[in-house]
Amino acid sequence: MHRPAQRLTRALVCAATATVIIGAAGCSSDSGSDSGSDDAKKGSGSSAPASGSTTPDSAPPPVEEAAYAKLPDPCETLSKTTRGELAPKGGAGKASTSDDTATRGTCSWSSLDNNGVKGSQFRWLNVSLLRFESDQNRGSGAKLAKEYLGKQVADAQGTSGAKKLATSPLSGTGDEAQRIAYDLKKKEGTFKQNTVVARVENVVVTVDYNGAGLAGDATPSAETLTKAAQKATKEAVAAVIAANEQSADADKDSKNKKNDKGDKGDKGSEEGKTGGGSGSGISRSPDKSKPQKAA
Repeated sequence: MHRPAQRLTRALVCAATATVIIGAAGCSSDSGSDSGSDDAKKGSGSSAPASGSTTPDSAPPPVEEAAYAKLPDPCETLSKTTRGELAPKGGAGKASTSDDTATRGTCSWSSLDNNGVKGSQFRWLNVSLLRFESDQNRGSGAKLAKEYLGKQVADAQGTSGAKKLATSPLSGTGDEAQRIAYDLKKKEGTFKQNTVVARVENVVVTVDYNGAGLAGDATPSAETLTKAAQKATKEAVAAVIAANEQSADADKDSKNKKNDKGDKGDKGSEEGKTGGGSGSGISRSPDKSKPQKAA
């Protein structure tokens, strides 16, 4: 008699128990979903930028363009008067062969003033030019030229057998200049050697000048040779500057001529357009109904 009631009670208890279990499972599922979402957010926030990516700020600045783009003929860097003073018997000079005359050039003069039994005076003069282009990896042409100047000075100072070595800066000769002087004994006699290395922008000018009194003739003074070498260096530096100024003027004239031709062509075209109606000597009335002779 009580069995139906007991069955109903059991059914209600089971249903309630199932509801609690399902609710608990639902809460557990929600908690896991939120945790996964948080982890995803954390993972997204901590991700590193793609490797190898660069920004415009990280790119190196462009290297400065070289100031001078050409060299003069090394045998024409000195005036005839200067060549006559420094190497009286040197003639026009002997140029070295180079496949790239826009980058390097050398010319030398050898002079022997032979006075027979009274002795002889020997002079040797050499002008060397070296131009440096700017390079994105190595640096500007001026920087490379400055480094080369230092090497030239060191080479001259390291001459084997040099005596009474003296090095000093020279003002008024390019952007910077160094003079190296020393005595060098040879079987012919004592030679007074002067080397002047000067830099003007991205070009290095090296002048070597030595002299000796042979067969008993007097040895030239170091001071006289130093002044002569510096004079030659100044002229060579001026020749480098002049050659590039002339080149710049020539480029400017060429551009101006092209612009003038373009302007003339445009003007002629406009005149052709405006003069086409009057070329026949007949103009038309505003209503374009009857031709009339031009006034």
